[in-house]
Amino acid sequence: MFILPQKDSGTPTTSPGSVSTQGLHSNHGDGLEREGSGKPDQKPLKLYGVGDPTAMFSSDSPYLSSRGSIIKWFWDSAEEGYRTYHMDEYDEDENPSGIINLGTSENKLCFDLLSRRVSPGAPLGGIPSCKGLSSLGFLGTLPPESLLLASAALGTTFPPSWESHLPTGLSQSDMWRVEPSLLQYPDWRGHLFLREEVARFLSFYCRSPAPLKPENVVVLNGCASLFSALATVLCEVGEAFLIPAPYYGAITQHVYLYGNVRLAYVYLDSEVTGLETRPFQLTVEKLEMALEGANSEGVKVKGLILINPQNPLGDVYSPGELQEYLKFAKRHELHVMVDEVYMLSVFEESVGYHSVLSLERLPDPQRTHVMWATSKDFGMSGLRFGTLYTENQDVATAVSSLCRYHGLSGLVQYQMAQLLRDRDWINQVYLPENHARLKAAHTYVSGELRALGIPFVSRGAGFFIWVDLRKYLPAATFDEEMLLWRRFLDNKVLLSLGQAFECKEPGWFRLVFSDKTHRLRLGMQRVRRVLEGKSQVAEDAPSC
Repeated sequence: MFILPQKDSGTPTTSPGSVSTQGLHSNHGDGLEREGSGKPDQKPLKLYGVGDPTAMFSSDSPYLSSRGSIIKWFWDSAEEGYRTYHMDEYDEDENPSGIINLGTSENKLCFDLLSRRVSPGAPLGGIPSCKGLSSLGFLGTLPPESLLLASAALGTTFPPSWESHLPTGLSQSDMWRVEPSLLQYPDWRGHLFLREEVARFLSFYCRSPAPLKPENVVVLNGCASLFSALATVLCEVGEAFLIPAPYYGAITQHVYLYGNVRLAYVYLDSEVTGLETRPFQLTVEKLEMALEGANSEGVKVKGLILINPQNPLGDVYSPGELQEYLKFAKRHELHVMVDEVYMLSVFEESVGYHSVLSLERLPDPQRTHVMWATSKDFGMSGLRFGTLYTENQDVATAVSSLCRYHGLSGLVQYQMAQLLRDRDWINQVYLPENHARLKAAHTYVSGELRALGIPFVSRGAGFFIWVDLRKYLPAATFDEEMLLWRRFLDNKVLLSLGQAFECKEPGWFRLVFSDKTHRLRLGMQRVRRVLEGKSQVAEDAPSC
């Protein structure tokens, strides 16, 4: 959790009144209830704000440069909840009264599928009648063809049908390969074989009207590095990107720590003003007002950041909306960084997702830069793989130069190419099961919220529900929001509070549902206990 001070200005909007449910109960049936209306004493909302990451900087170190001290301060100021969580992490057997993490946006539902697919080979336990090999534990990491060679050397034979006895997926031995080129310095933008595979993968899943080109692909170790690299090569020190708020708060650090680039917030609110509107809806009018406001303060805006599907709202922008935002950017000669890291995590069939790369014609292709990673869609946040697609070769080359510091090992690049080219496994095994599990988990948590009478926003994409807990705040302030967040943490459940996403309405929280059933049940029991005023943690036993 990171709370960033900012400089607010601009013409105030009216305070939100009751939030209408009209037009919100769509095919997936999620929306805001009337009891989620703003408090009478809620302050008017601002239309825009310009982030000032060092406004409250008070740390200094005799051992660090001024820049190093600021970077250290970011670390010291951030992640309080997650540090507490890691010191008291829930474990079914070892620590059943530990903290349940419903705050970190990770997909923990498909590790069984992934571990079978990315395993370099079969464990010995999956191979019958391997006399003479069971005591040689190191062989358990070898791929099947190596096991066959080892068996010949030891005079041991495998039955003809041994491969059929392996657990599903483990008979594939294509994920592990070592050759000189993989152990040497690569092309810094990524090995050509991986960039070719990424281009084919994005062409297919983004539904691009024409095949995407490998020369427009750059590979880095995650989207955090992509944000940092793009901010550094696109902006001068002190310039800014527009970003609709609430937004994924870590982007603040991504663009600031290396590039010293700021964010200009386009504040969205929950008020629904008509049949064709929705809570926290982004419009070109709001973009124009925020840009004008930032310019009036002498802040030069160089670009616009879009997250689609959006984090934390789960919004999925229509092709028409995307075109409007891109045309706005072209009018003002702004770069557009589009983060599509959740593009394959749209689990409601009624939600039609459209990548920016699916558009027939981009208004300004030289200023449109699309990023994607495996951290969310494939539940591999620890593997660190991200990719940029841009038709601007100056941008691609500049970002590639920074890949010296943010590149992937050749072995990981080989594994990622093998995974991305396995279209049969992705389409027939992984995506259908992942979507089914996400939908089941979402159905459970949204049902629990409805039973508690809690309004929420969720549109069938991503791993989270944007939950309206404003009625539980004695006063509509961020101090009260923080106190409620701490009550959750004291009762051993971690959520993310709205201020960390630069939400201007106190009382909104992000709740992550992409976890196993027993942890979700226990986590929701603890949420219920806090909201019902029962502030003690019992010795919770795992629920199944």
